[in-house]
This record gives sequence, C-alpha cells and structure tokens, in this order.
Amino acid sequence: MPTVTVAGTEVHYRAEGSGPGLLLIHGSTADSEANYAAMRPLLTDRFTVITPDYAGSGRTALPRGELTLDLLVRQVAAAARAAAPGPVDVVGASLGAVVAAALAAEQPELVRRLVLVGGWARNDDPRQELALGLWRRLADLDTLAYQQFITLLSLSPDRLSATSREEIAAAAAAARPSEGARRQLDLDLAVDIRDRLPAIEAPTLVVGARQ
Repeated sequence: MPTVTVAGTEVHYRAEGSGPGLLLIHGSTADSEANYAAMRPLLTDRFTVITPDYAGSGRTALPRGELTLDLLVRQVAAAARAAAPGPVDVVGASLGAVVAAALAAEQPELVRRLVLVGGWARNDDPRQELALGLWRRLADLDTLAYQQFITLLSLSPDRLSATSREEIAAAAAAARPSEGARRQLDLDLAVDIRDRLPAIEAPTLVVGARQ
C-alpha cells in the first residue's frame, strides 16, 4: 500500500481504477478493507477509488496523545491529494461521515460532491450516547459482549432475524476492541461539528440506513 506522511505518521491507503477521484472514508473501529473491499470493484471502472486507513485502523498508527477529528481530516485529505488530481467526490460512513463533513467544511476546494452515510453532527441523542457509551465500556470489559453488542446494534431487527447464525457469528468475530477502536470510540462520543456545517459548499446527500 502507498503511504503519505501526516504529522509524522505514515497514512496507508489504496488507490485503484481510473477517472475522477472518489474518496471513501471508513467508520470507527473498522478499516477501509472491512467497509469497502466489496464495493471497490464496482466503482473502479468509473473512478479512481481512494480508500485510506486513518489513525488506529489498518496499518496507520495512532498518534501520541488525544485522537482528534482535525488529525483524521488531515490524513484523509493528504491521501486524496496524493492519489488523484483536482477535487474528489467524498463518501463517509459513521465516523467517516463526520470526517467527510469536516473535510468538506475545512477544505471546500478538495470536495466536489459529498455523501454522508449514518453520520451525526454531535452525540446528543440519548439512545446513541447510551449505545456508544456501552460499546466503549465493553471494549475494556468483555470482548465477546463487545462483538455481540455491535452486531446487535448495527443491524435492524428484521435484517438480523433474516441472517443465519453462521453469518452473525462471522460478523461478530470480525470486531476487535483494539486500542485504535477504543480511541476512535472516545472520539465518537466527544465529536461536535455543528459549527462547521455552514461552511460546507459541496452538493451533499445524507443517507440513513434502514437495515
């Protein structure tokens, strides 16, 4: 994987395909392969698909001290600029949507169009705060419960009921409470981008998941 250095850290990313740049930003506790490996082949005939791993995911190391939204924005922006000329389309999921929105606000010249999937502006919804807080505590207390909880949280009741036990077990086993996952969850709980939203200029599609 190619790398680009940001604040002394090597940020690993993939760039495949040809055409306009398409930056895909993964969610917290995951990495670009977990979120986008199946999607990438569907897009590379039309886009240069750029999938960075931000700090704490994949082979991109954590910084010393606090993990900040501004650092993640700088990391994904650097990968996009290294991989493709000109402005890029940006898609972010979960924490990746928060990073994508902040990127569009901070560097509008880089973002042509924006898609935000399952993101948030701040963690002030009581259910979300409770769910993320419990998930974070389970990361320290019980790996199996951590894996089961995120599987239960991430799928709707109908979707979960239609999934086989084997598929559920495989999905749960993929979730690992690494130090990167812990610090990304801490950021999930603290992030607030309300003051940045008015600066977004790119045409934006906001997507909420049903399943």
